[in-house]
Parts: sequence; C-alpha cells; structure tokens
Amino acid sequence: MTVKKSVLMMAAVALMPSAGWAFTPQELSERTIERRAVEAVIWGIPAVNYDLMLQESLTRTKAKVNEIVYWSKPLDWHNQTLTPNPDAIYVMAFTDTKKGPVVIEVPPADDSGSINGNIVNVWQMALEDTGPSGADQGKGGKYLVLPPDYSGTIPEGYIPLQSDTFGGYALLRSNLASHSDADVAKSVRYAKRLKVYPLSEAEKPPQTVFTDAEGVIFDSTIRYDASFYASLDRIIQTEPWLTRDRVMIGQLKSLGIEKGKPFSPAPAVTRLLEAGAKEGHAWLEEKYDTGLIPFYENSKWNYAANPELVKSAQAAYGGPDAYPVDLRGVAYSYAFVGLKRLGTGQFYLISIKDKDGHDFDGSKTYRLTVPANVPVQQYWSLTAYDRQTHALIRNVDRASRSSQIAELQKNADGTVDIFVGPKAPDGKDGNWMPTDPKRTFEVMFRLYAPTKALFDKTWVLPDIVHVHE
Repeated sequence: MTVKKSVLMMAAVALMPSAGWAFTPQELSERTIERRAVEAVIWGIPAVNYDLMLQESLTRTKAKVNEIVYWSKPLDWHNQTLTPNPDAIYVMAFTDTKKGPVVIEVPPADDSGSINGNIVNVWQMALEDTGPSGADQGKGGKYLVLPPDYSGTIPEGYIPLQSDTFGGYALLRSNLASHSDADVAKSVRYAKRLKVYPLSEAEKPPQTVFTDAEGVIFDSTIRYDASFYASLDRIIQTEPWLTRDRVMIGQLKSLGIEKGKPFSPAPAVTRLLEAGAKEGHAWLEEKYDTGLIPFYENSKWNYAANPELVKSAQAAYGGPDAYPVDLRGVAYSYAFVGLKRLGTGQFYLISIKDKDGHDFDGSKTYRLTVPANVPVQQYWSLTAYDRQTHALIRNVDRASRSSQIAELQKNADGTVDIFVGPKAPDGKDGNWMPTDPKRTFEVMFRLYAPTKALFDKTWVLPDIVHVHE
C-alpha cells in the first residue's frame, strides 16, 4: 500500500461516526427534546412558580386578578407555597395590566400596623418593596404598576413601577405584634386598608375585593412532570418575549410551545417532557444540596439566595456580562417573591444539615440555641419545611417558633432553645416545632428589620445540633 493510500484510509476512518455518537435521526430528535426540556425547567421555573400560585388563587378561591386573596390567620400547612412565613398575615394581589396601569395603595405604618411587601413581575423580579423598608418609607403610597412599553401620562402622587410583563403580583405581609387573637385580628384589620384598583378608576376607586383563603389547600409546589410545560406555555401565550430571553423561542418551539399556537404534544413527546422535568428536578436539587453559600465561615447556615443572583436581579438582569439563569432556577425551586432591598426589611438564613453535616431527619430531635440580643428591630423566627417539597410540613399543627410567641421560654442568660422533632421534650412544648417522622426537613431563620450586628457578624447564629435521646 502506498503512503498516499494509507493516509487517505486513515482520514476516512477518522471521519467515520464512532459508536459513541452514531445516533439515528430519531434518537437525535429525542435527545434534543429531552435536553431542551431540562433547560426549559431551569430557565422557566420563576414564571411557572408564579403561574402555579396564580392558578391556585383563581381555581381554589373566588379571587380574581386585580383583587386580594389573604389568609385571616397565620399560615399553617394548608398553604403549600414555597417556604412561606407563618408569622405574618399574608396578603397577595395578582395584577394584570393588559387593560392599563393598576394601583396598589399601601396605608401608612402607624400604631395600628405596618406592611412589609414586595411587588414583582411574572419572572418574580422585584419592581419595588413597600412599607417602612420600601419606597414609601412607611408613609404609605400609591404604587402604580405600568404595562410593558407604557407611554401614557403618570399622574402626580404615584410611585411608578415600569414592568416588562403584563402579569405580576404583590406579596404584602401585615406584621404581627404577637400571635394572640387580638393581635391577629388587628393585623387583619390593618391589611384590609390595602387597596387595588385600575388607574382609570382612580378618581372614584371601587371597593377592593378581599377573599379569605384560610383553611384552603393552596398547593403551588412545583410539579416536575409534563404539567410544568403547560404552565410555561400559559406564560408564553400571555406575556411578551423579553429581549434577553429570545434565545428560548426556538428552543421552546421544539417542545411544542409556540406563541399563538395550542400546546398539544404527542404522547411520545410528553414522555420526553416528563423525563426532562425529572432530570431538571434532579439537577436543581443537587445544586441546592451542594451549592448553598455559608453565611458564616464553616457554618451550616447559608444565604437564602446566592449573592451573585441578588446583585443581578436587583439590577433587573441588566448587566452586560451576567444573566445567572442557573442560580435563579435553583432559588425559585424552593422559594418565591423577589426583594428590591434584601437586608433592609428582612433577611433569611437557610440550613439543610445539622452541625455534623447530616440531613435533618424528621424522626430525630434537634436543638437550636438562639443567642441573646438577636439583631432585629421587629422579630425573629425559625420555620421548618418539608425537604422534598420546600413547603410547610403537612398535617402538623404549628410551623414555626418566633420571638412573637408569648409562651416562648428564655434561658437565664437570654438565650432561647428551640427544639425541632417528632415530639416535644418534657416541659418544652412552647419552644418546640413538630416534624413528620417519615420525612426529612429543612429550616429557615428569619430576621425582620435586621440591624448591623447581623451583617458585621458580631452576632453569630450557631448550627443546629442533634439531641441524642
């Protein structure tokens, strides 16, 4: 064989498809759909998270958009949103600006109450915060949510919020002085001073409609199955494409999601979507389990949201060299709402493992010793959530312990021991949070109106320890 022929044969062999990537056209198509289905989960989860809450509001309650759904008591397990706060009165207003701007009127903070609120778009990007830590600084204000590309006149006396989506919502927490019946009723009365109405009717606003969701199974936990893409399709059909997301137009089209066309995947495609949703879920869970950033050095207490994500989101994802879609996907797999000024009105710490690095087991008992002089101007709380769903643990009669609880026992040095487990230690019922012994859990420590000692870390929250019975 001549040298020339030998070289040609080697070149031909090098160009032949290897067994590792010699896929049939059908296999290539299927792999593409499943791969893109995974990416759609990671990219689309903030909007799907929003859509699931909206659908629960519209189908489980009598509330409509541009009205208010609220919970007349502190949240319990019936509210299956992601890591909610059971130590405030929850108020939500889902807004739709397709017919024009919508006003969210927040009352001034006074002796009768105050609001700690956040207004976001469909992608749960913060438009503004409300209340003492928000744009109105506790003086009350008329927040004006504007539709995309709004060019109309903005009347004086309003706080304009330019949104790039038609939909959105406000999460408005009416603060509690305590969990007593009297203070709960007072907080609800204050919450009912909130108003939502179209700007077009501002001269004579209609009475705001309030719908009580207390006791309703309100389940917006993420469904990692084909229904995820049905939620995503609702967003695509009703909202404009954002410039930064236009790369997803063709990606979603290959999954059967296309603006102006019905989403009706064939059974074979549905199976691939199911697989993609499950793989997306596994990816998000792995990143959540291994990717949280400790707040203190060598601590099991972590930032609730990656600082890189917070920085980018607060800049409306406008940075030329950053769009942390992966970090955003992880965050909205276990939480909802966006904050414009994280650390002013509230701050959160998450722990998913005990001091020894083990997952929290609902069949075991744990103790958190909260040091004295917690750096807050309002209150602190500890809440337990189901590790798999990131919602309140089902069928338990209390979800948290907080400094608002009258029966909370303090130690002689001002510290407080909180116990988490299947049953209360003797004499410690007031300081105990129940768990489901058949499931794992996670915890969140909230600090409302935090002060400097938290951020300069002169006050340190210790890790949670397993109590060996």
